[in-house]
Amino acid sequence: MDSTLFTNYPDEGREIIGKAYDVARAALEGRLRSDGRPFFEHPLAVAKIVSDEIGLPPECVAAVFLHEATRTGQEIDIRALKLDESVYTMVDGLNRISTINPKDTRLEAENYKKLIIQYSTDPRVTVLKLADRLEVMRSLSIFPKAARERKVLETLMLYIPLAHQLGLYNMKREMEDIYLSYAEPEQYRLITNKLKATEKDREKLMAEFIEPLKVKLSEAGIRYKLKIRTKAAYSIWCKMVKQKVPFEGVFDVFAIRFIIDCPEDIKLERELCWKVFGFVTEEYEQDTKRLRDWVTNPKTNGYESLHITVKNKEGAYVEVQIRTKRMDDIAENGFASHWSYKGIKREETMDRWLTSVRYALEHPDTDSPEELPQPPSKDIFVFTPTGELRILPAGATVLDFAFNIHTGIGQHCVGGKVGGKPVPIKEKLHTGDVVEILTAKNQHPAPDWINYVVTTKARQKIKQALSEGEQRRASAGRELLERRLKNWKLEFPDEMLTELMKKHRMTSVNAFFAAVGDGDIDVNEIKEYILTEEKRRQEALEAAQAQEAQKVRRMETASKDDILVLNARDLKGLDYRMARCCNPVFGDDVFGFVTRENGIKIHRITCPNAARLIENYPYRIQKVRWADTPSTGSFQVSLKIVTDHESEALGKIMEVIGSFKASIRTFNVTENQRQGTFEISMKLLVPSNLELDKILSQIRVQKHVLKVNRL
Repeated sequence: MDSTLFTNYPDEGREIIGKAYDVARAALEGRLRSDGRPFFEHPLAVAKIVSDEIGLPPECVAAVFLHEATRTGQEIDIRALKLDESVYTMVDGLNRISTINPKDTRLEAENYKKLIIQYSTDPRVTVLKLADRLEVMRSLSIFPKAARERKVLETLMLYIPLAHQLGLYNMKREMEDIYLSYAEPEQYRLITNKLKATEKDREKLMAEFIEPLKVKLSEAGIRYKLKIRTKAAYSIWCKMVKQKVPFEGVFDVFAIRFIIDCPEDIKLERELCWKVFGFVTEEYEQDTKRLRDWVTNPKTNGYESLHITVKNKEGAYVEVQIRTKRMDDIAENGFASHWSYKGIKREETMDRWLTSVRYALEHPDTDSPEELPQPPSKDIFVFTPTGELRILPAGATVLDFAFNIHTGIGQHCVGGKVGGKPVPIKEKLHTGDVVEILTAKNQHPAPDWINYVVTTKARQKIKQALSEGEQRRASAGRELLERRLKNWKLEFPDEMLTELMKKHRMTSVNAFFAAVGDGDIDVNEIKEYILTEEKRRQEALEAAQAQEAQKVRRMETASKDDILVLNARDLKGLDYRMARCCNPVFGDDVFGFVTRENGIKIHRITCPNAARLIENYPYRIQKVRWADTPSTGSFQVSLKIVTDHESEALGKIMEVIGSFKASIRTFNVTENQRQGTFEISMKLLVPSNLELDKILSQIRVQKHVLKVNRL
C-alpha cells in the first residue's frame, strides 16, 4: 500500500488496512469501470470517504476493500489475513446488501432499512453502504444513461432518507444536489448561479446583523465564529415547487450560524447557547412559533442546535442557528467524524454512536426534514418479475407496461398480475409495483384500447394495428383522388389534407382516404375545397408579407435606446447586445457581462455560461433590469417542439403562433422514424417573455405535442 494513504491512522491501523488493500488490488487487477479507468479506484475512493469524511476506524476501511475483492467470483480466503472478527461480519453484511434488488424494496426507504437490518447485524455496514453510494453519485457521469437514471432514482428514494435519519447531513446534502443537477439541470443552474450572484448581499446582511451584538458577546467572554449556512440547491428547489414561488420567494435561503468555541462540557455548552440566544432576542424581535430547541432535547440521530427566526432592522426575517463547535462537527459529519477529528480513541464514544445508528435503523424517523425526497410526479417506476426497472408516465396502465416491454406482447395482452394478483389491462400502476403480463394468441387490439393507454408508443402501436384493416380501402381511395387531381391539374398539399381531415373528423390519413374510396367523401368536394383554399391562402400570404415588411421597417428605424434592456441613465454611450448563447427576451431574469470589445452582453441567469462568468469574472458582472415597459423592438428565440406522428399537429402549432404577437423567422421539420415523432425547430420574433410564455403554454396543451423546449 502507498505510504501516503490513510496516514491519519497509527501504524497498527495502517497495517490492518494494508492487508485488505493488497488483497483487493490483486483481485481487481484488470477490471475497468464504465469509462475505462481501473475499477480499483472505486473502493479506494470509498475507503477515503470512510476514513477522511466519516472518521470510522481502520477495520471499516479494511471491510470496504475486502467487500469488493470477494465480489469478483474468485476464491479468496480473507480469514487467512487474521483480522478482527468484526471485519468479516461487515464484509458479509456488505455482500448481502449488494444482492438487494430494488424491486424487493418497492423503492420505499422503510422497506430498504428493514432489509439492511435483516442482512447485517453490524450498524456500521449501513454507513459503509452510504459511503459507497456517495462515491457512485460523485462518479455518475461515467455510467450509461439507463444505469445513471436508475442510480439517481435509487439515491433519491433510498439513500438520501437513510443519510438524513443517521444524521450524516453533509452526505445527504451532497447527494441531493447531485440528484438535482441530473434530474433538473436548468433549475440547478438557476439556483446555483443565483446563490453565487447574491453571495455578497448575504455577507453584508451578516455583518450588519452581528454589529450590535459584538460588544455584548465580547463582554460576556463568549468566543465564537459566524458562518453563513446556505440552504442546499435541492432544498431551495423543493421550496420553490411546493410553495410555487421563484427563487426570490424562498425566504430561508440562508441562515446565520453561531459556532461557539468552548470546552466540551454538556452543561456549559447548553448554558452558552442559551446565553447567545438571549443576546440575539434582546436585540431582534423573534418569531416564537419557529423556535426549535434541539439543545435541551437532541434528535435521535445526535443533532444538537438552537434554531430561531428573527426580524432584522429592515423588517426581513433571518434564521439564526446557535451551536457549539462540538455540536457543529457532529451535525455535519456524525459522531464518528467528530471524535476522529479530535484525535481521541474512545470505545464508549464509538459504542454510543453505533447505538444511535442502530436505533435510527430500527425506529421510524420522528424528526422528518422539511423537504422529504419525493419521486418526480410526472413518472412512476415499476419492475418486471426479473427486477428490471421500467420508467413510465404517471397514469400508465398494465397495457402501457406491456407495450413498453415489446410491441408483440402489448398486442396480445389480456391482462396482468400486480404483486401476484390478477388485474385487467386498464389497471393503473404505481411506483414500486412488480408487474407480470398475461397474453393470448387470439387477442388483438380493439378500438377502446386507445382509452386505456397514456404512452405515445402504446397509442401509436394500437392505432397502427387498427389501421391495417382499412389500408386496402385507403390505397384505392388515394389512387382515385390522385388520378382526378392529375386530370384537374391541381395539387393537394398536406396542410389542406389536415384541414379536410379535421372538417370530417378523421383521426388518420388512412381513414380519410378509405372514406374517399368508399364514396363517403366526394372527390368533387375536395376539388372545390382546393380552389377556395388556394384563393384564401394567397390573400393571407400577401397580407402577412405586408405586415412583416412593416415590422422590419419599424425595427430598422428604431433607435438603439428603444431596445436597450437597462435603465442606463449613468451608463449612456455604452453598447448593449443580447448574448447569442441564450437569447434573452424582455422580462427574462438577466445580468450584464462587460466584454472587452463589444460593450455589455446581456445573458439569462439560466444561461449555460452564467456560472463560469459569475465565478471567474465577478468584477465584470453588471446588475441590470429591464425597462418598466417593453420596447418597440422584438427579440429572437429558438424553440424545439416534438409531436406525435400526426400531420395535424403542425397546423395547430402554426395557428397558435399566429394568434399571438409573434412572427416566424425560420421553421424546419424533421421526421424521427425510429421514435415515430416530428421534431420541429423554429425561430420566432417576440416582444417579451410574457408573450412567449403564452405561446409556449398554448403549444404544450395541444393534443399531439409531446415536448416543448426553449433553446
